[in-house]
Amino acid sequence: MRIYTRTGDKGQTSIIGGRVDKDDVRVEAYGTVDEVNCFVGQAITELDTELFKDVLEDLEKIQHELFDCGGDLANVMKNREPKLTEEAVTYLECKIDEFIKEAPELERFILPGGTKPSASIHIARTVTRRAERLVVTLVKEDPTVPVVCRQYLNRLSDYFFALARVINFRLNVKDVEYVRSAKVFREGKRKED
Repeated sequence: MRIYTRTGDKGQTSIIGGRVDKDDVRVEAYGTVDEVNCFVGQAITELDTELFKDVLEDLEKIQHELFDCGGDLANVMKNREPKLTEEAVTYLECKIDEFIKEAPELERFILPGGTKPSASIHIARTVTRRAERLVVTLVKEDPTVPVVCRQYLNRLSDYFFALARVINFRLNVKDVEYVRSAKVFREGKRKED
């Protein structure tokens, strides 16, 4: 099977239902979702299969959902049905609540890192935030973009924050607090954004 087609050599690419420039915000959005997926894949390779069995199952599920999200963002067909569901958002919320209970209380911002897999998840978190910003921009151009994509990315970045802390906790590595941070978290919950 040949993977190159030469059809994009002039700076355009195919999406579901049309063609757009390769620097179109839609392509930037789903391309950034693909970046998130890559960092999730990297983190999977860094996690111990016994200690993080539950997390590894979740991360594989998330990789499939990220493909769904990217497909939904790349689809400009009329009457399209999103593949990504609100159940995926609800599931992330449940997992975030579990992780917040598992990790130690947090009052201040923390520095990304601690352990290698936690650092990879922090990278996934920040790239997810970038993807979310791009989806916000895309929605201004195309209000028919499924709302669940934006909701999912918003929740996923919170999931990654909570997970990065749990990874460090399970590996007995303390999070490093940002020394000039005011107290920004209460009762182990992040401020709403």
